Amino acid sequence: MSMYNLRCAAEENCLASSAYRADVRDYDNRVLLRFPQRVKNQGTSDFLPSRPRYSWEWHSCHQHYHSMDEFSHYDLLDASSHRKVAEGHKASFCLEDTSCDYGYYRRYACTAHTQGLSPGCYDTYNADIDCQWIDITDVKPGNYILKVSVNPSYLVPESDYSNNIVRCDIRYTGHHAYASGCTISP
Repeated sequence: MSMYNLRCAAEENCLASSAYRADVRDYDNRVLLRFPQRVKNQGTSDFLPSRPRYSWEWHSCHQHYHSMDEFSHYDLLDASSHRKVAEGHKASFCLEDTSCDYGYYRRYACTAHTQGLSPGCYDTYNADIDCQWIDITDVKPGNYILKVSVNPSYLVPESDYSNNIVRCDIRYTGHHAYASGCTISP
């Protein structure tokens, strides 16, 4: 994707450090490892933003509020050494009940200017939204592990943090990425 189309993401520091060099131009392209994310509140209490509503941050480029600085963190690890080769993050674009299990009901919706995740409900981020990726422009082809951590700094109290990390095997050819073996891990 061109840097011109990534200017909002650049404002939110969603790109690799090489994207911020002085010689990078609007027509230069970045390679993005895009993936969807679906988070479920499996607890018994609401998952609420780490910051109170009056301190939510307005992002003029995206035209929405962020209620958390980092809802999720993404690491791309070398499959052999487990060394971090790239990373990304997702601020809470809009923490809401996208869908719920049978018997549970949506209570949070960004259109109502409320943010949260009710028990038994899911918040879904499609792969096509800003910062729902890792910038892999500088990553060589090879085998990797994608590590997705929700509430990575433990700013929101939970009854169980052991289900907040998912790891997937990634095979990157230089042109395509293939994911397999995704599992929840502590």
